[in-house]
Amino acid sequence: MPKKRSGGGLTGPQQAAKFLGVSVLAGAVLAGIALPAAGVLGLAAKGTVKGFDEIPANLKRPPLSQRTTILDADGELIASVYSRDRTVVPLKDISPYMQKAIIAVEDSRFYQHGAIDLKGVLRALNKNATSGGVAEGASTLTQQYVKNVFVEEAGDDRAKFAQATQQTLGRKIQELKYAIQVEEELGKKKILENYLNITFFGQQAYGVEAASRRYFSKSAKDLKLEEAAMLAGLVQSPSRYDPVNDSEEARKRRNIVLQRMADVGDITQAEADKAKATAVKLKVSRPKNGCITAVNGAGFFCDYVQKSFLANPVFGKTREERAKIWNRGGLTIRTTLDPKAQESAQESIESHVNQDDKVATAVTMVEPGTGKILAMAQSRPYGFNKNETQINYSVDQKLGGSAYGFPVGSTFKPFVAAAAIEQGKPATQVYPSPYSMPYPSSIPACDGKMWINDRADNLENENELEVGPYDLKEAMEKSVNTYFVEMIDDIGLCPVVDMASELGLVQGNGAELPVAPAPLTLGSTGMSPLTMANAYATFANRGTHCTPTAISSIRTADGKSMRVPKSTCERTMSERTADTINTLLSGVVSDSGTGASAGLSGRANAGKTGTTDGRKNAWFVGYTPNLSSAVWVGSPTQQVEMFGITIGGIYHDKVFGGQVPGPIWRDAMNGALADKDAPSFNSVSIPDRPKGGDRPGNGDTGGATTGTTTGGGGDGDSDGDGGDNGGGWDNDGKPGDEEPIPGISIPENGIAGGDGENAGGDSAGSATLGSDGGGDGDGGDSEGGGLNGGWD
Repeated sequence: MPKKRSGGGLTGPQQAAKFLGVSVLAGAVLAGIALPAAGVLGLAAKGTVKGFDEIPANLKRPPLSQRTTILDADGELIASVYSRDRTVVPLKDISPYMQKAIIAVEDSRFYQHGAIDLKGVLRALNKNATSGGVAEGASTLTQQYVKNVFVEEAGDDRAKFAQATQQTLGRKIQELKYAIQVEEELGKKKILENYLNITFFGQQAYGVEAASRRYFSKSAKDLKLEEAAMLAGLVQSPSRYDPVNDSEEARKRRNIVLQRMADVGDITQAEADKAKATAVKLKVSRPKNGCITAVNGAGFFCDYVQKSFLANPVFGKTREERAKIWNRGGLTIRTTLDPKAQESAQESIESHVNQDDKVATAVTMVEPGTGKILAMAQSRPYGFNKNETQINYSVDQKLGGSAYGFPVGSTFKPFVAAAAIEQGKPATQVYPSPYSMPYPSSIPACDGKMWINDRADNLENENELEVGPYDLKEAMEKSVNTYFVEMIDDIGLCPVVDMASELGLVQGNGAELPVAPAPLTLGSTGMSPLTMANAYATFANRGTHCTPTAISSIRTADGKSMRVPKSTCERTMSERTADTINTLLSGVVSDSGTGASAGLSGRANAGKTGTTDGRKNAWFVGYTPNLSSAVWVGSPTQQVEMFGITIGGIYHDKVFGGQVPGPIWRDAMNGALADKDAPSFNSVSIPDRPKGGDRPGNGDTGGATTGTTTGGGGDGDSDGDGGDNGGGWDNDGKPGDEEPIPGISIPENGIAGGDGENAGGDSAGSATLGSDGGGDGDGGDSEGGGLNGGWD
């Protein structure tokens, strides 16, 4: 018994026999399938015809490329992305009119012949020879399907596409043999289903479902007769018969299809005539492809998801392999984006910074303890027009960000403090902290190396009133530059380098931070808001750092789950250290801190301001126990100094971290946390450094006094009269009247000189780290002598 095939037609051996019989026509028949008889010899010369049996019958049918759907954490659509807009549907979900129309116009004997329609070949050859051109082709739907498989596999590779569409005799013979294989393996119904799902219908629509939605905004199963005929007519030339651009040509082609359906008996002539009289009625849905269509300003997050997929070996060993999976699409990607947080971040940005301002802003939110990225927004939208950009200011360069990130300023200081506390420094640590000082001549670095100050650079505090000595709490609240340089001089650079590495702190270009005081204390190196928000989340998570993540799950087109990268969490500092930093940074958002305007009411919160040289960048990075967020404001090109500038319609004489970024952070956080729990930090008790009428080490009422190495020299009162207590500590009833406060330490090489202002008058003095010195008070003649100088 000969082998029967589902769907009818000849068996494989019979097809081969017929093929070999036809091939004796010296190639003319085969060439006549799609080419004029006059071209046969030329094709034979250009194409290589192997023996039929030598051609491998192993046509691979890769999954069809489809749209990928990116969802937020609640399962709502963020955007659809695709290399080809296609939604694969089963034959039962395609209108019967559509099925009949495509067969009638493309291969009316589809159910009568096998992979090759010999009658059609002979008819086409005769007609083409008579006309002297290509008047008619004879490719079956099966052959067309095979060709489309090659085109689909080529994707965007121009060389492979050219190979898939080349008009050579050898190529045609290969397609014919594959068509025989497909007929045997699939049968007619499946071939028709596959054909309708793979074919291009113009207007970026691949497959009948996408085409139906593009031209008529309905599913393919709901197509009417005249609509189905129009779509079937597009296959021959999607651009020529495009109803969007030329409705008259589309109407003529549609009517040809309708008449063909009547001629083959699929519909009556009356039905055909009625449909022909119907005007072409479109309800066009414009393509919505890519991250540019994302909702709530989430285009940059969408782009980050795509670039994260392409960069992560979890999704494929090579970038080429990952790109192939992404371009094939059909994925449903559930992300970590919190729609409430995203909306709040975007609304806050829009209320504080205009799209066309000279500067831009970016806001990134991360969940402590999970590393989930909950929001990613910026003032310049995702796009290609003026005041739009495709650069994601929130992330590193390799994932679509700026080339180097943005200098973070004083938002780096908490990392120095954490490293010092981990090294055993108390939270009450005091340093002289003059207004101005040179950088130390040398500081121990890692691996026995030394950082050498070969440029004799100086540094200053924000203003001349910032004169020490300061303890850590006050230095953090006031963001005292000289304090933290003295701290890193005390502990060395390596502890800070190690801390930064464990917190994932890298430059925006992915390079490690330079081992030098400026980048490791004052934040002179560029980093991204995501990097900063995630590092601060470690404080909120009591010292355990979790790597950031944006993808929760991925499901393929066939419903299978893909493995996704998970956040990895490791302890980077003790809980005590993190709790201490949380306590310190809570003071920054208090009434006396630089971030007072950013503070949240009704819930525990902490944060740090940052402003860089020339005020080219301003930051606020802060957090609650359950949400961390970083806000950057500045010029993406780093060319704008924020003096005398209008941002969001409000004029600013000069921009501070707490002034513009702070309120953006506050409003974004308030919205994101609305109706969320308000947990507390595990606070640590940090005693205040005692402060009397004068600073410690001043004579209470004494005129000219001389400090000793214990009490230090004192600046006199404004009146210069004699007093009860010469040098030493003020007797104000607080602990430490008789001697320095227990727990407060002064480095052995420190000098407590500096500029300051007392009730009795200004006192000016300076001391270079590691040298003796003191200060003269304007209100009274005093000198600070000895190793520790005098408290100003």
